[in-house]
Amino acid sequence: MTLAQTGIMRPFLLAQAAMSPAAPSPGSKADYTLRIAPVTVELAPSHILSTIGYNAIAPGPVLRMREGKPITVDVVNDTDTPELVHWHGMLIPPEVDGTQEEDSPPVPPRGSHRFQLTPGPAGSRWYHSHAMAMDDLHKGAYTGQFGFVFVDGGNDPGHYDQELFLALRDWEPFFTATMEDDDDDTHNGPFLEKPAILNTDPNGLEVSSMIYSINDKALGSGDPIRVREGQRLLIHFLNASAIENRRIALAGHKMKVIALDGNPVPTPQTLDSIFLGAGERIDVVIEMNLPGVWVLGSTEKIVRDSGLGVVVEYAGQPRRPQWVDPPKVSWDYTLFGAPNAISPAPQQTIELIFEKIPGGMGKFNSWLVNGKPYPHEREFLLQQGTRYRLVMRNRTDDAHPMHLHRHLWELAEINGKKTSGIIKDTVVVPYYGRAVVDFTANQPGLALFHCHIQQHMDYGFKALFRYS
Repeated sequence: MTLAQTGIMRPFLLAQAAMSPAAPSPGSKADYTLRIAPVTVELAPSHILSTIGYNAIAPGPVLRMREGKPITVDVVNDTDTPELVHWHGMLIPPEVDGTQEEDSPPVPPRGSHRFQLTPGPAGSRWYHSHAMAMDDLHKGAYTGQFGFVFVDGGNDPGHYDQELFLALRDWEPFFTATMEDDDDDTHNGPFLEKPAILNTDPNGLEVSSMIYSINDKALGSGDPIRVREGQRLLIHFLNASAIENRRIALAGHKMKVIALDGNPVPTPQTLDSIFLGAGERIDVVIEMNLPGVWVLGSTEKIVRDSGLGVVVEYAGQPRRPQWVDPPKVSWDYTLFGAPNAISPAPQQTIELIFEKIPGGMGKFNSWLVNGKPYPHEREFLLQQGTRYRLVMRNRTDDAHPMHLHRHLWELAEINGKKTSGIIKDTVVVPYYGRAVVDFTANQPGLALFHCHIQQHMDYGFKALFRYS
């Protein structure tokens, strides 16, 4: 089933229509063109904001690609600052991965660059700016520079009636000294890595927001998702936030989780709500079996009321949208694992200790990996073909969505609970908790490892893995 057959109304057509082949560029024709330029986003008729986006929209267009089929992308930068476009979740060389740390070439101000890459693996990926922002909240992941990539592996059975690409987003970020993390979802422990003596120095400024949307519309604005009883919805969710992890639900309905970060899970589970760290994707199938008008959105009321939601309307149901709080159950990756699977044994282990220094960068906190901020000069050397285990010990009071570029890893343990078979590229390491992942070093070149919360990454929370 194609997107054109789904019958989805705006606002989703704007951000979800599959991008057509690009206009010709000098010399030859690219498969896609992304133009970085200022855009306006009408979250609501009374709230229009200005940001930087792709192709005059934010989020950018869904890019549908074929696994293993090489493509070219022309990136045109109509802004006054260098830009980087990162292909999150792709197994591609560092020179096209779109990060300064991996020596990817930036797209110069008022210039362009052509990238050639081979998409893969199949599934839900995404693209976004990887420029550092530091104290400029109008740069990098704080802008509207993000969009879905869907890599088609050719084996989609098409057992659904509508396919939706829904990005969770916060806007108009600001610095604050008081930040509530009510939707963190990992504060119930066990606190395996909580230090015996806590640093009680005053916290530095952090980034927050009070304006939210799904795609380009706040809850109550734009058209609803229109459905009919008996339909099956396939929804690709993305947490495109630069700031926060989020839990969401569709009131009155259950979601069958079939893939995490675009990778099919060994054991699909049907749940009342799902939790996404910044940068994570979750694919769900929902049976539309409860006629009415419902809200799909954040389980946190203040966030939902501030825009993070969309109305789902059954045909012939002229009612007010309803919200029903789902049961409060902690998120557990291990539900999706293969209990009896035998995974390759790791050959080497790398211990990674995460710490925060309150006010370590003047007004802002600094973040350490193994006692130091980035860079870690030749500290993490990988041998081609070796199976590694990363033991991530979070000794901070935040839950960190950790991402390793250009590799996929298998979750082996979360807070002491073992699992196998769950393949991801981003994992939330719980508050004062521990996560263990295994991966094979099979992507030679530089690979960036970092927290996907922009401010944390900018202020030291990253490391560079190298192949020896």
